[in-house]
Amino acid sequence: MNPLVSPSWLAARLSDPNTIVLDATLPLVGVTPPVDTRSRYLAKHLPGAVFFDIDELSDHATLLPHMLQTPEEFSRNMSVLGISSDMTAVVYEQEGVFSAPRAWWMLRTYGMQNVFILYGGLRAWTDAGLPTESGLVQRMHTTFAAHLHSEAVKDFSQIQQMIASRVQTPPQILDARSAARFSGSAPEPRPGISSGHMPGATNIPYTELTEDGRLKTAEKLRSLFAAKSIDLSLPITTTCGSGVTAAVIALALEVSGARDVTLYDGSWAEYAQQPDAVIRKG
Repeated sequence: MNPLVSPSWLAARLSDPNTIVLDATLPLVGVTPPVDTRSRYLAKHLPGAVFFDIDELSDHATLLPHMLQTPEEFSRNMSVLGISSDMTAVVYEQEGVFSAPRAWWMLRTYGMQNVFILYGGLRAWTDAGLPTESGLVQRMHTTFAAHLHSEAVKDFSQIQQMIASRVQTPPQILDARSAARFSGSAPEPRPGISSGHMPGATNIPYTELTEDGRLKTAEKLRSLFAAKSIDLSLPITTTCGSGVTAAVIALALEVSGARDVTLYDGSWAEYAQQPDAVIRKG
C-alpha cells in the first residue's frame, strides 16, 4: 500500500465521515524563536482537519522526548480527538517533511490500518486551488482501540544486542540526524548529550530524502539507499535525535519497498545518556 496520497485523492474523500485529516506539524528543533505551529493551524488548515499535537500525545511519564504513550492513554487521547481505529486517516504538515511521518508511524504502530500522508502537505493542497479553513476543529468523541505492535519498536537493550552482533550479522541502523551531529563535530540541540553515533550505524540525514518540500520519488530513494549500501530486503532500524525524523526514513523505506523496518523510539536522546552506550566519533 502506497502511504502517500495526492490532494485530488483526498479531496474526493473529504466528505466521507470515515475519513479524518490531521495536521501533525511540529516546530523544527533548534529554530529560535520556535514556530507556533498550533497558531498556524488555527489560521489555516485543510477543511475539517484536527490538530495532532505530537508533543502532547507523547509519554510525559518519562523525561525522554516523544516516547510512545501506553496503549490505554493513546486510546483515550485519540477518542477525545474523534479518531476511531477503523477510520482512514490522512496526515499532513504545514511545510516540508519533518513530523507528519512520526504521526503516521504512531497511528500504524498502535494498530490503525488505513493511514496515509498527504504528498506535498498544505502547500500542495493550496497549490491545487483547494479550499482551507481557519479556527479550531472539535469532533465528537469516539472509540479508538490501540493495540501496540511491539515488533515495530526497538528499545535500548535491543539496540545493544544489534550492535554486539554486528561482526556476525552487520545491523542496518540508519540515523536521520545531520552529518555533523553524527560525526560528533557539532553539538546536540539537547543540553548534556554528547554527539556522535552508534557503532556500525549509517548516516542518512532526513533532509537528503526530500526535495522541493516533498519526499523524493521511489526511484530516487532506492538509488540513495543503494549508494549507502542498504539492503532493502534485510531488517532495518531507524533512529534520530528523539524518534521524529527516524520516521521520515521509515516512510522513505516503505515507499522504496522495504518491509522489515523498526524504529528506535528512545533514539539518541536515550542512547547517549546510557552509561554503557558506546559512542563513536568521526
